[in-house]
Amino acid sequence: MSGIVAIVGRPNVGKSTLFNRLIQRREAIVDSISGVTRDRHYGKADWNGREFSLIDTGGYVVGSDDIFEQEIDKQVELAIDEADVLIFVVDVEVGVTGMDEDVAKLLRQAEKPVFVAVNKVDDATREANAVEFYALGLGEYYTISSINGSGSGELLDAVVEALPEFVEKEEDELPRFAVVGRPNAGKSSFINALIGEDRYIVTDIAGTTRDSIDTRYNRFGFEFNLVDTAGIRRKAKVKEDLEFYSVMRSVRAIEHADVCLVVIDATRGFEGQDSNIFWLAERNKKGVVILVNKWDLVEKETNTIRDFERKIRKEIEPFTDVPIVFMSALTKQRIYKAIETAVEVYNNRSKKISTSKLNNTMLPLIEKTPPPAAKGKYVKIKYCTQLPTPTPQFAFFANLPQYIKDPYRRFVENKLRENFDFNGVPIQVYFRKK
Repeated sequence: MSGIVAIVGRPNVGKSTLFNRLIQRREAIVDSISGVTRDRHYGKADWNGREFSLIDTGGYVVGSDDIFEQEIDKQVELAIDEADVLIFVVDVEVGVTGMDEDVAKLLRQAEKPVFVAVNKVDDATREANAVEFYALGLGEYYTISSINGSGSGELLDAVVEALPEFVEKEEDELPRFAVVGRPNAGKSSFINALIGEDRYIVTDIAGTTRDSIDTRYNRFGFEFNLVDTAGIRRKAKVKEDLEFYSVMRSVRAIEHADVCLVVIDATRGFEGQDSNIFWLAERNKKGVVILVNKWDLVEKETNTIRDFERKIRKEIEPFTDVPIVFMSALTKQRIYKAIETAVEVYNNRSKKISTSKLNNTMLPLIEKTPPPAAKGKYVKIKYCTQLPTPTPQFAFFANLPQYIKDPYRRFVENKLRENFDFNGVPIQVYFRKK
């Protein structure tokens, strides 16, 4: 498993600036996703070979009458509850405030690893002023500048060290399919429809996803663990910010899944939160199947499915090679088609292509449409191979890989998808020096 790191603190201390700074450091953060409410971001991080999810919450304000600040407070509490490690950002210019002390009290109660990041330390004078943050009672602190990035490497070194121990998936472990999506999309109904008719379920197993249940499913020759994010125990505060908690649950479930079944509500369409969850799965390199639920409630004309599917694919560009299943959990229409498709995507994700077959297929295509010349120099790709990684990754060896741009990378990826079935699976293409 990887882990979740939450960045918390009062407003205007530079949390979002720190988050964005880490994104810009390409060796640290791969990508990010903007959330649907104020000051919320989700990212997939990779530091020194260790991956984790990074969450930037809104600023924490204790006892505020402002409705936005109250909502942000709930989000921070949920993030603290769900995260494995916490980064507490404070401001050296202002010093320790009453709000900082309130947040520190909350963090001490969490009994989780907390790293105090003293921000805006841009010179030696401010380095000395940071000493007062020992008074928060959270131990050592790290002086950083989110503006120029200084000190963030040492902070990330410590954060990664405190993450839960990485556990490799056992080879004989069953595939894990996570049912994710925004509230009221029909996740529970879909799972109940599957389990309700099933006489072949072995047992309920306590999962590694916090507070969730894995159901071992065995029917029609399919056997896998179904991760039910819809059934996670709801805490008292969940109802106060169901959207945010839905994403928090999805983050952890996605991390532990092989394939994510993203359930959307056909009566609402593919909305912002659906997009966030979809891209979380893609950035985690998981297989993806989009399930359009409640299709029985949609008024249909000749081209309704085609038009609906076209809108979804427009929203998920450029990763459009994703299966979309129109179903109804209520009437059980196509629910087993959804499972069949998830199994196919799982098989695609673990597919291995021999080097000879890959070269015999791809090199003629590349020779026919070579990379554009750059600065009067011609780029020649001579060899390619699939890397020995858990998910599909390919290396193409060239004389001048530095001149190959993203449009050609997408061209090569599209040709891989045309000739080898990677439907529903994110793939990575690398160009390396021959």
